Amino acid sequence: MRRLKVWDIPMRLFHWGLVVTVGLSFYTMKTDGAPFIFPVDIHARAGYVLLGLLLFRWLWGLVGSYHARFSGFLYPPASMFDYARRLLRGRPPVFAGHNPLGGIMVVVLLLSLTFQAVSGLFLTDDIFFSAPLHGLVDRSTARTLAGLHHLNANLLLLLIAGHLLALVVHRLKGERLVKAMFTGRKELAGEPEDEPIGGGPVRRIASPWLALVVIVIAVLPVLWLWNA
Repeated sequence: MRRLKVWDIPMRLFHWGLVVTVGLSFYTMKTDGAPFIFPVDIHARAGYVLLGLLLFRWLWGLVGSYHARFSGFLYPPASMFDYARRLLRGRPPVFAGHNPLGGIMVVVLLLSLTFQAVSGLFLTDDIFFSAPLHGLVDRSTARTLAGLHHLNANLLLLLIAGHLLALVVHRLKGERLVKAMFTGRKELAGEPEDEPIGGGPVRRIASPWLALVVIVIAVLPVLWLWNA
């Protein structure tokens, strides 16, 4: 087995931050929200943080570490079908980062989560809560967005269930994806097909200063929304 540094600290913090904020968002809306006094306010603030996390991820997907970049894990349809075929046969190729199917799932999840976070900025319950951008749309548009927000939440549940199922499948095949998101390192059974040429840490890990700039850019709208 070969151990390879794959996920940098910003990516791991993003991932677990996403787990917490999405979990809190669903908890405050799908249950009575106890022990929170105003669950809708907690739901909204979790959404603001989620929006910041997503802004970071979209930017990090363009300029971040090698395996975090969209260019490193988005593949043509032929590659996705080939990976699926080999996976069903029990011998999928080795990937350090996201495999072709996992890569497209990441993008679909990010798109769905982004719509959920952005649409929530325009909603109101007409009693206790109005989102920061609610005044920018008319009542009809707000109601349409509220309906889509609800439908997309159900879609997200399906996507998350699919993601968890994929984790189980890969674990049964000996790939510990969850452990790698804690440690940043993957244990690979062979030479990964997505390893950069040259393979050194300079090619795989982005500058900490670049990460700091991206984090600051992502935090600024969260601070504005939090105090709006």
